[in-house]
Amino acid sequence: KTIRSFNDFLQKNCAPHPYLFILGDLFEYWVGDDANHFTETQEILRNLAKQTKIFFMPGNRDFLIGENFLHHNNITLLEDPTEIMLGKNQTLLMHGDTLCTTDYRYQIFRFFVRKKICINYFLSKSLEYRINFCEKLRERSAQSHIQNDNSIIDVSEKAVEKVFKKNNYPALLIHGHTHRLKTHKYNYDGKFCERWVLGDWYGSGNYLLWDKLELKNIFLS
Repeated sequence: KTIRSFNDFLQKNCAPHPYLFILGDLFEYWVGDDANHFTETQEILRNLAKQTKIFFMPGNRDFLIGENFLHHNNITLLEDPTEIMLGKNQTLLMHGDTLCTTDYRYQIFRFFVRKKICINYFLSKSLEYRINFCEKLRERSAQSHIQNDNSIIDVSEKAVEKVFKKNNYPALLIHGHTHRLKTHKYNYDGKFCERWVLGDWYGSGNYLLWDKLELKNIFLS
């Protein structure tokens, strides 16, 4: 249901717009470009890319998406974080997992699995092994979310302030990862900033639309 809802969104809602920014976790998991999974979504993305410029920032679930996938579907890779301008608003785009600094176990795991030697080792394994590994990892992650305090797996306010300060206090910070849909407002030494958290697609799904006049939070049924 989740992937069908997203596919419908790509086909029905994106075509009129010049740009689409995907801030990670496009898929539940990605075990390598050679697996060629989610072929329907890839075809839809390729067709959309003929008229809409698509940008993708890797998330914790799909950071193994590689050059073959990006080239095949005509998608441009974004660094995390990336700064863009929405009208006159300096806006910082992030996936959001690096803001969860109190989740020490995850941050250590993230540090090691993104090293090139670990990635190459994992991709050298059989497709069956990689899929089974990711399935077990998802189960452990779900169990961890149940056992851990919510404050541990949410963003750290200290980390948020650090990111705003490091990037010269952008007007907006937009990220996903936690999927705790909300707008947060801050005042750092007289600098007014907002953090917009994107929701997930397990329910109705939502997206942000910049129509040159204002930023709208759109919910899908």
